[in-house]
Amino acid sequence: MRTLRDAAVGETVTVAKVRGDGALRRRLLDMGITKGAKIFVRKSAPLGDPLELTVRGYELSIRKSDSEMVEIL
Repeated sequence: MRTLRDAAVGETVTVAKVRGDGALRRRLLDMGITKGAKIFVRKSAPLGDPLELTVRGYELSIRKSDSEMVEIL
């Protein structure tokens, strides 16, 4: 399955599942990255980390290592 890390800049994706458990999963869910949410990948930093996203109408930056926890459609 594809993860958010695999999404290209300029692509809009839908969250299928947020993997993992504990504090990291809870933090992703609290930021609005939940099943069915639409995420637009705005840009990637020059060295590739972090990713800048638009989620539910606001801008968000997350590490690429954290983006591997988010499965997309």
